[in-house]
Amino acid sequence: MADSSFDTVVVGGGPGGYVAAIRAAQLGMKTAVVERDQLGGICLNWGCIPTKALLRSAEVGHILNHLGDYGFAAKDISFDTKKIVERSRKVAKQLSNGVGFLMKKNKITVIEGSATLAGGGKLDVTKDGKAVGTVAAKNIILATGARARALPGLEPDGKLVWTYKEAMVPEALPKSLLVIGSGAIGIEFASFYRNLGVVVTVVEVLDRILPVEDEEISAFAKRAFEKQGMKIFTATNVTALKKNGNSVTATLTTGDKSQTIEAERVVLAIGIVGNVENIGLEKTKIKVEKTHIVVDQWCATSEPGIYAIGDVVGPPWLAHKAMHEGVMCVERIAGLNTVHPLNTNNIPGCTYCMPQVASVGLTEAKAKAAGYQVKVGRFPFIGNGKAIALGEPEGMVKTVFDAKTGELLGAHMIGAEVTELIQGYAIAKTMEGTEQDLMATIFPHPTISETMHEAVLDAYGRALHI
Repeated sequence: MADSSFDTVVVGGGPGGYVAAIRAAQLGMKTAVVERDQLGGICLNWGCIPTKALLRSAEVGHILNHLGDYGFAAKDISFDTKKIVERSRKVAKQLSNGVGFLMKKNKITVIEGSATLAGGGKLDVTKDGKAVGTVAAKNIILATGARARALPGLEPDGKLVWTYKEAMVPEALPKSLLVIGSGAIGIEFASFYRNLGVVVTVVEVLDRILPVEDEEISAFAKRAFEKQGMKIFTATNVTALKKNGNSVTATLTTGDKSQTIEAERVVLAIGIVGNVENIGLEKTKIKVEKTHIVVDQWCATSEPGIYAIGDVVGPPWLAHKAMHEGVMCVERIAGLNTVHPLNTNNIPGCTYCMPQVASVGLTEAKAKAAGYQVKVGRFPFIGNGKAIALGEPEGMVKTVFDAKTGELLGAHMIGAEVTELIQGYAIAKTMEGTEQDLMATIFPHPTISETMHEAVLDAYGRALHI
């Protein structure tokens, strides 16, 4: 390595890591990123981006299967799984290459290898078991991310039992698929495979799917998925997986009742664990709880000069949360006085299934549990002209307000393109907008965004189109 001393070294080149590095470079810091695999991390290479490419293909397939509804006809419609996967991988590669360009543009040194804390502001870097060198930094930011969780008896083998990685690159579609876990990752894969004709079963240990979402949205989603032909088991454990020649027999336990189902493939989507091993934490004062690094509101660890951001510090496990933490952390290091701690209630969450799900802030139940008196508004997509014109009338928007102050506490959406719409509510929350601000905002017509306006109006008994 030509350079071995830096102002800031970031360990991990995922969304949080590379954004932190760019911001550090913008602020005049001599910066390096140590990455053991691919720039862009899991998100760009094996997560957020390639899965959206896959889901886009499934969406195109869905439209093709309903051509008659739009006045078209086509014969012998088919798809090529290999080409669908190839397109997804090309999209990921393009963006990963783009991150490399951004590193060069901002004069950030990229060091290929694995980094281990060596004490005294130093990091030992190795690659393929061989020493690359030692780098020193005034500030070290750990952005090592996380990996899929495995449970005893439910370990993935990459052949019959998949993690997200194998599920993204199938050589051929299985005839049937069992998805264990109904969070965003599980439901997105369930939606992708179901829309391409695979028989899909989803099992969730909690009492409802998409458990972090508002209960009404979860119930709406369950009805929509079951209408599409998904089989869904809630409050159910998978207690055993028996691998056969080209299939898996799963034992499902609901209460005191058990049954078995057979599927060609299984996808594990039961959470993640932080990548805290083999990075030298044992040589520091850094604390780890439930596989995640403990940090303060500024992402500082218990070891002076060492920070941690992104998935490795815990939920919500979202790329945009990691990016925000990266910028906030670096600006704090630089001493900027305009930095504010991260408010997780202002972080939107999106699930790119069909129909899409998006939310920000408190659910109705959590708002009430926190002691708020609430006003709740709802508006269905069936009352929106643009949604009907698109042929996407299935959906709803729900808003939760503080009855005393008019503060927007939460917003919850399901339907076409709501992952693009939720940012409107996120901006309102960040700017501490009230119901009056949202009511006074003029929403363009005809757009699906009008459902957002109507859901606010409905909370105060003023809805116009229902």
